This record gives sequence, C-alpha cells and structure tokens, in this order.
Amino acid sequence: MIQSMTGFGKASLQLPTKKITVELKSLNSKGLDLNVRMPSTYREMELGLRNQISQQLERGKVDFSLYIEVTGEETSSKINAPIVKAYIAQMKEILPEADATELMKMAVRMPDALKTEREEIDENEWKEIQKVINEALVNINQFRKDEGQSLETEFKTRIANIYNLMNEAVSYDAERVETVKTRLRTALDELQVNVDENRFEQELIFYLEKYDITEEKVRLGNHLDYFLETLKGQEANGRKLGFITQEMGREINTMGSKSNHSEMQKLVVMMKDELEKIKEQVLNVL
Repeated sequence: MIQSMTGFGKASLQLPTKKITVELKSLNSKGLDLNVRMPSTYREMELGLRNQISQQLERGKVDFSLYIEVTGEETSSKINAPIVKAYIAQMKEILPEADATELMKMAVRMPDALKTEREEIDENEWKEIQKVINEALVNINQFRKDEGQSLETEFKTRIANIYNLMNEAVSYDAERVETVKTRLRTALDELQVNVDENRFEQELIFYLEKYDITEEKVRLGNHLDYFLETLKGQEANGRKLGFITQEMGREINTMGSKSNHSEMQKLVVMMKDELEKIKEQVLNVL
C-alpha cells in the first residue's frame, strides 16, 4: 500500500502545571527536509528527536512544533530585584516627587529587569513529552496512509483510462493501413506508370513497418502492469513509480510520432493528459 507525503498529526497532554502540544505537518519533497521548533530548554534533545522523526517519516518537507503552555503558577522569569532597585534609585534622583508605584512600573520595563533562569530537563517530564510525540507520529502516519489510499484509487483509474485509450488507438491500425495503401495507389495512378505489384506490396510493407506500433503497445502495456504491481508493494516506492511513468511517457510519445492518423493522434494526446495527471500525483507518494 502506498503512502502520501502530505500529512498532519497532532497530539496534546495536560500535566499538573503544563500543557504539552505537538504538531507535525508534511508536504512532498525529494528527501527529508525537517524543520524543528521547540523551546530552548529541550534543545539538547533535538538530535535524538530528528533521528526519531526521520525513521518514522522517511521523506517529505516536515515541520515539527513542540508547544509548552504553563498552566500553573510556575514561571522561569523572575524579577531581578537589585537591578530594579537601582533603576528606581536613579529615577528618584531625577524625579524626587514621583510616585513610587509609577517608578516601579517604569523600572520593570527597563533592560535586565527580568531574568530567566534556565530550567533543567525533567526526565519524567520528557518521557511524557515523548508519549505525545509518538502519538502525533502515529496520527500523521495514519493521515498519510489515508491519503495514499485516495491516490491509489486515482492511479488505478488513470491507468485503466490509458489502457482503454491505447486499445482504441490500436483499433485504427487496419483503417490506417488501407488509408496509406489507397493514398500510395492514387499517387501512382496519377503518374500513369506501370507498377510491379509484387514490388509495390514489398515497398508498402516496408513503409508500414516504420509506422508499426505493436512494440510500443506491448511495452506500454508492460509498464502499466508494472505500475499497478508496484502500487501493491510494502516498501516506499514513490521514486520507482516516477521512473515507471517516464518509461510510459517514452512509449506514448513514440506511438504519437508513428500514428500518422488524426484519430490516433487525438487518443495519444488524451493518453498524455492522463499520464501527466499521474505524474503530478506521483510526486506526493512516499
């Protein structure tokens, strides 16, 4: 079963004094492009976190966000009392009659009036955060699988359309042979020359061989079958599907150059349109 690279996963947990929220978003990318946003307190855990995400998601442009909302009375910012007192003392020298409350309001807005104490990582808290991260990863992977099922359904529809168009194009082969034969015969009649019928048939066969699309039909059919077979694989196969579509495109283009028939050319254009829609969606496959 294929998976999409597009996905979203979210999980949250309420601790006694904090609310932890993890969000994961992913879009298609040639490799893994991971952007991590998290509080500076947990920065030392980032390398292990990146490895964990890369193993789970493999490819895609991934945005990881860890939000910590303090819901209790704890705070890492405290008033820097000596600095605030020094500011008040200086302002009293300038404004001796100023109200103390007003001086305090101004002092706490001055630089360095608040100091932030670096928190050490609580191992038990990090274990809880890990649970939330794992839940978010499960959610985004489920989202990717669901999107993958939608893509698989669309791929099968497009492949079936190309099959039908290819068979319809081949159905014009007999008519095309007669058209070419008639056109050549008419041209010779207009020249009013005697023609060796055996030689004429030989030249006609040689001429038609250059426009024969039997090999292209067989190869295109094989590529279509291989594409459907690859969809059933368990491994990440977006790149393989991309290579197969390239080969399909070559065969369809060759059929177009050999068609020499207006209806066949219309069908080839329709096949190209179906293939382009497949190529666009293959970019989203993991």
